[in-house]
Amino acid sequence: MDAALLLNVEGVKKTILHGGVGELPNFITGSRVTFHFRTMKCDEERTVIDDSKQVGQPMHIIIGNMFKLEVWEILLTSMRLSEVAEFWCDTIHTGVYPILSRSLRQMAEGKDPAEWHVHTCGLANMFAYHTLGYEDLDELQKEPQPLVFVIELLQVEAPSEYQRETWNLSNTEKMQAVPVLHGEGNRLFKLGRYEEASTKYQEAIVCLRNLQTKEKPWEAQWLKLEKMINTLVLNYCQCLLRRGEYYEVLEHTGDILRHHPGIVKAYYLRARAHAEVWNEAEAKADLEKVLELEPAMRKAVQRELRLLESRLEEKREEERLRCRHMLG
Repeated sequence: MDAALLLNVEGVKKTILHGGVGELPNFITGSRVTFHFRTMKCDEERTVIDDSKQVGQPMHIIIGNMFKLEVWEILLTSMRLSEVAEFWCDTIHTGVYPILSRSLRQMAEGKDPAEWHVHTCGLANMFAYHTLGYEDLDELQKEPQPLVFVIELLQVEAPSEYQRETWNLSNTEKMQAVPVLHGEGNRLFKLGRYEEASTKYQEAIVCLRNLQTKEKPWEAQWLKLEKMINTLVLNYCQCLLRRGEYYEVLEHTGDILRHHPGIVKAYYLRARAHAEVWNEAEAKADLEKVLELEPAMRKAVQRELRLLESRLEEKREEERLRCRHMLG
């Protein structure tokens, strides 16, 4: 075991337990770092607080992404691949650990669908809780203390080497990702892979909605983003129609039309959803609106009307037969 090494950071000591391989990795901003960790108290028993190996899933963080426990980024960027090191961290670095631990435990218990990547969203809300829901963490939060982290560095991936999640992208990257996700969604839709296409459209919508929050409502850039969002939501609705999620289509198209009553495709898709749930009058009203706004769609409207009438006739026939059977 190597002697304790000070990392030129106040309140941190490092002891290498198992040497790593190769050169120090290139920890550029946006790199994804995957590692196992064990957190212990500095008491005589070295009480274990958390252990990712016991959970069965490693942790990962993104360099430069304002991870909750900032000191971990300092610790990790001092390590080589496959290295195992023990870090003693003073209280100035560990005060927020109980809150991070709570998030990780809840995720491991399946209470949060996200994986083990925790960023600063919601951090302030957690401070508002009187209890973290775990007795040992409540105690640690009331009386912050130095902690020991044993870390094993498993992998370092450059930003181009893994698929980054939408919350993880910069504003420029989000804007660049939208046409790629849109195109991928269209490709999957044509292949009949409607659930996968839905996911791509949703990811693009999340990117745009995030960007839109930074603009002043109803001004030029906000409206430009709104138009892009509406296009993607309607593509998403086409997937929902194919998957039989008719009421969700009614909800999304209704939302769009409340704010933008001139979008022809929204009326058309809503008409089809109404027809599927036997809302005859509503379906016909929406198809009439399509014709009013876009006369060139007459053939498509007539086809939908014929289809609606055919299905209604089938339903009426089924009801007549059911009545006869009951009377017979």
